[in-house]
Amino acid sequence: MEQVISNAEERMGKTLATLEEEYSMIRAGRANPKLLNKLTVNYYGTPSSIQQVANISVPEARIIMIQPWERSLIKDIEKAILASDIGITPSNDGNVIRLVFPELTKERRQELSKDIRKKAEEAKVAVRNIRRDANDQLKKMEKASEITEDDHKDGETRIQKATDKYIKQIDEVTEKKTEEIMTV
Repeated sequence: MEQVISNAEERMGKTLATLEEEYSMIRAGRANPKLLNKLTVNYYGTPSSIQQVANISVPEARIIMIQPWERSLIKDIEKAILASDIGITPSNDGNVIRLVFPELTKERRQELSKDIRKKAEEAKVAVRNIRRDANDQLKKMEKASEITEDDHKDGETRIQKATDKYIKQIDEVTEKKTEEIMTV
């Protein structure tokens, strides 16, 4: 029974971590180097993340500066940025690439806010599915006489508390990200 509960809690925690990771990729009109985390460039035949082949800095609130270790990578990094869903056209001066983030319009902020809420709802559904699976496992264990009826009820109560805890955390993270998006 303890294994079922700890497994469910671990899966709920991973769901929350995945949601936070997705939120870090959503740009809020401010330069965030995490936007480049998923981008890779071909470096001597090996797909490498931009962080591995360049120095990334944020000199101003709305600018990311990428300085490749080798000048020959500038074109490859620009191609990777243009092919991504970041939606920003890079500019370079031969030595560094600059990504200038425009201010978000009110409509775009509302659109991002809806997207954030949608991702939160998907995470909540995932947490509830984990709860259902764990409760089903407890039910099977009770039918197989591996645990008592009282243990089953106790397990369901503990799983429900974990579910409530993670749904509350999802709400908090979502509220924080929505606030960040809507702040001008």
